[in-house]
Amino acid sequence: MAGLGKILILLGGVLVIVGLVLVLSPRIPYIGRLPGDFHIKRDNFEFYFPLATSILLSVLVSGILWVISYFDKK
Repeated sequence: MAGLGKILILLGGVLVIVGLVLVLSPRIPYIGRLPGDFHIKRDNFEFYFPLATSILLSVLVSGILWVISYFDKK
């Protein structure tokens, strides 16, 4: 049961962080407007693909998870 408690605490922390990011995202500069984010606008069509933002967030999340796993092993 202790393992389930740790997972629920971790999940709660992740939800708090995601909530803060969603609330503060309009104030974070350059997110969604990085070079490499595709935004195509035509007459009746608009396409947006945040490639660079996705890669940046992936690297950040991977780094955070690596640090967590590094300290969890010790």
